[in-house]
Amino acid sequence: MTNFRTHFRILGLSSLLWLVGCASTAISTSSPTSADTTTSPQTSTAPAGAPDTSAVSKVPATPVPGAAISTQTTGPDQNVASAQVSSRSVALTQPPADLWERIRRGFAMPDLEHELVRDREQWYVTRPDYIFRMTERSRKYLFHIVEELERRDMPTELALLPFIESAFNPQAVSSAKAAGMWQFMPATGKHFELRQNVFRDDRRDVLASTRAALDYLQKLHNMFGDWHLALAAYNWGEGSVARAIAKNKRAGLGTYYAALGMPAETRLYVPKLQAVKNIVANPQNFNARLPDIENHPYFQSVDITRDLDVALAAQLAEIPLEDFKALNPSANRPVILAAGTPQILLPWDNAIIFQTNLKARSNSRLASWTAWTAPSTMKVADAAKRVGMHESQLMSINNIPPRMLIKVGSTLLVPRSEGMSKDVSEHVADNGHMALAPEVVLRRSTLKARKGESVATIAKRYKVSAASVAEWNKVGSSAIFKTGQQIVVFLPARAKQVARIRSGTNNMQTIKTARRAVVIQKKKRK
Repeated sequence: MTNFRTHFRILGLSSLLWLVGCASTAISTSSPTSADTTTSPQTSTAPAGAPDTSAVSKVPATPVPGAAISTQTTGPDQNVASAQVSSRSVALTQPPADLWERIRRGFAMPDLEHELVRDREQWYVTRPDYIFRMTERSRKYLFHIVEELERRDMPTELALLPFIESAFNPQAVSSAKAAGMWQFMPATGKHFELRQNVFRDDRRDVLASTRAALDYLQKLHNMFGDWHLALAAYNWGEGSVARAIAKNKRAGLGTYYAALGMPAETRLYVPKLQAVKNIVANPQNFNARLPDIENHPYFQSVDITRDLDVALAAQLAEIPLEDFKALNPSANRPVILAAGTPQILLPWDNAIIFQTNLKARSNSRLASWTAWTAPSTMKVADAAKRVGMHESQLMSINNIPPRMLIKVGSTLLVPRSEGMSKDVSEHVADNGHMALAPEVVLRRSTLKARKGESVATIAKRYKVSAASVAEWNKVGSSAIFKTGQQIVVFLPARAKQVARIRSGTNNMQTIKTARRAVVIQKKKRK
């Protein structure tokens, strides 16, 4: 009996040790954190194309009303620590009330250990007010971005990228003309189906630009197999990163992020994101204060079927105008055209208020502006008369610089008449454009006809129409001028000066000859 008990205890102890061994093995194969990483900066980022074995599957939260939470599980090549398995089971029954915690649970990119990360951390630490303002601004958009990332099974670190790109300002415009909180260049935006016309710029649109940015980042990750390289390509361009990798391969050098030669802006790009990630992960370590952001949608989409003034939309939603513009930043005119923008975003609690107030005004006019297409190239003053506006108002509302002509086919925003009930068509709303040309001021000039000069030769010489020359001189379009006859032409100022020189009325050679004669006369007197 004693031997049996001893054997049983030994068997139990062996089983316990086996279980502990299994647990320790699971922990040891999980990705290292920034606290226990001992690799050098050169080895902290995997080479392009290498499997991301350090990535940890995101933790899905329990759905909240109106939210679409991803149910995708860990892939076969990903290791999940036992501690994370436990936290996942808790998360499924009790989602985090705080959105920051949800973001932390979804971190899945390998940490970049580099002195530039420490440098950027110190930069942010010395600016706590800036961090708070920037993170406070993000509360309107962050939940939606996290939702989209989880739906695509992408690392939630990418939700922090607009902090680096634009400080979460959807109206931001760079010196290179990149726009929106994801900072799309015009050509890249068009490639990812972000419309840009006189009525809206989808590079600023919260939903459209987020969709396009995540599409682009997924494409770059598929190209390079590494999130750090994908981010470098997002900033520097995929062609530039591909060439830098090829150059390093030829030289027998590493092809991971920290090994590549790149511009200073791109060199700092991922360290900036890593610094922000570290601050979000442990704000208390950096004396940072993050605003409370609930794990709940901030806004919801509301359909509109009629053209609607921006100011009226804010009024119907009972929110400040600046709040409405912050959620609908692509509307860069005082009216939203339903054919081009059939949805608007409103704060979660104000969407029903808007719909109720809109229904009460179903028989009222909702838009005081409409679109007008210029039938010919004309001066701003002439266009203003046609549409019943003051010239300065037409220039201001359509952003027309001074001394410009409006070219034929240009689409302008003009007042909507009281009796107009038809909304702007989808074609105009999607394709409206503005084309301008410098206004040329013509001045009256006179010149002497040469032998055999005709209306046709004058028109050819000064690049004007024969009909204009004939009209200016009250003759027929086939008329021939007498030698020495005065001919009237209307030319730009510079062309007028040339005409005078050619005709002899302001001959510089004659002036120089006269000056020499005066000098000779003075010498003779002496």
